[in-house]
Amino acid sequence: MQLKIYNSLTAEKEIFKPILDGNIGMYVCGPTVYSNVHLGNVRTFLSFDFIYRTLTHLGYKVRYVRNITDAGHLTDDGNVDNDRFVKQTRLEKLEPMEIVQKYTVDFHKVLDMFNLLPPNIEPTATGHIVEQIELTQKLIERGFAYESNGSVYFDVLEYNKRGLNYGELSKRNIEELFANTRDLDGQGEKKNPQDFALWKKASPAHIMRWNSPWGEGFPGWHLECTAMSTKYLGETFDIHGGGMDLKFPHHECEIAQGKACNDAAPVNYWMHANMLTMNSQRMSKSTGNYILPMQLVTGDNDFFEKPFHPSIVRFCFLQAHYRSVLDISNDAMIASEKGFIRLMEAVKVLNSITPDDTKQSGFSLKEWKDKAYEALTDDFNSPILIAHLFEAVKYIFALNDGKETISTEDLEDLKTTLNAFIFDVLGLQTVEENNNEKLDQTLKVLIELRNQARKSKNFDLSDQIRDKLLAEGIELKDGRDGTSYVLS
Repeated sequence: MQLKIYNSLTAEKEIFKPILDGNIGMYVCGPTVYSNVHLGNVRTFLSFDFIYRTLTHLGYKVRYVRNITDAGHLTDDGNVDNDRFVKQTRLEKLEPMEIVQKYTVDFHKVLDMFNLLPPNIEPTATGHIVEQIELTQKLIERGFAYESNGSVYFDVLEYNKRGLNYGELSKRNIEELFANTRDLDGQGEKKNPQDFALWKKASPAHIMRWNSPWGEGFPGWHLECTAMSTKYLGETFDIHGGGMDLKFPHHECEIAQGKACNDAAPVNYWMHANMLTMNSQRMSKSTGNYILPMQLVTGDNDFFEKPFHPSIVRFCFLQAHYRSVLDISNDAMIASEKGFIRLMEAVKVLNSITPDDTKQSGFSLKEWKDKAYEALTDDFNSPILIAHLFEAVKYIFALNDGKETISTEDLEDLKTTLNAFIFDVLGLQTVEENNNEKLDQTLKVLIELRNQARKSKNFDLSDQIRDKLLAEGIELKDGRDGTSYVLS
């Protein structure tokens, strides 16, 4: 089966043809690490984790690059006070790199929790300042950029005058772009309102600054991805991914920078994951319709009736196609939990099935596998793949009830294929049911026994309970409000 990918640039599904046979270069825009990663970001990165896993499963050797934006992310190209890192340093009274470290650690912790595979390379913007300066110099030399008051801007009109098309990805008309441009601070430095910053002059109060041929400053947001993607994947590579919100202006600017520098399109297939909503409304801190990933897992929120294991959240997310809007709600999570439990029960049941080589099965394993792989290769259609998995689940329970049969060969094939789809491709993990609840109840009993021993002045017994629990990685903490425990 031929792999088909929806290309945002052409707005069509295309048969995928890698630049180098059997190998894929894939770049995904990573987080801007100035705050906790939000659930919408998790949806995007999880979508590309599924895509990465699928490509690997299909036999491709993938070089997966996902960057960390740790400098230069302005909300616009005007006022440098809109630098997100500078704003956060003032709020938290920390150094910029303390902010970066704090939220990079959070990002990795959250993605590990949802069982995302790490990229092959995870470069940072601050680690590639030299490359960004070199690209800026090249764009100036080629007449696509200009210096103004210590800042450097990409000349969008000049780009279009040379027969290139700024707006080709987002399908925007340049005349309309100019007509709809807001009047921002700092626009006086630009020749044209749609010109975007390659390098920004640092104000005296701006902490993040580097020396450059144009004075002290910092790189523009769009430039970093061009610098890092071309360094690790080449001037033209296979796949570039990110959230739908990055299509314009970020990815549009990347295309312009790549073509202006190298006279070639930087990417063959542009892929964009759609947004996440909650209770049919856009997630937003300002409206209160907002939840952090950890709050969904711990149950510390007012939207969901219970906590949900990360693997159940992952399963819920993958039941929507990556290009579709995904809406989560309490009912959707409960339904996903039930489906996840049934899927995992089928995996356990399959291991206890006894084959029968004397009878013909009414279930065609080959047809089922073909349909599953057709879903995978049809623009990574996870919901259709999951639907086919539940066809196999129905068959497995029929086998268990003695209503169906399976040969020895097909049984081993089904086990291998099902495990590959569930654990390798979808990236799901088994969940030990009620383990935490049982542990909590057991420890409450032991703490009560220890407290009774202490009241009876049987300190040998109380110390023995404490020390044996500590040896098992459970530390008891005595306080004014009683005894609690932590897992060490």
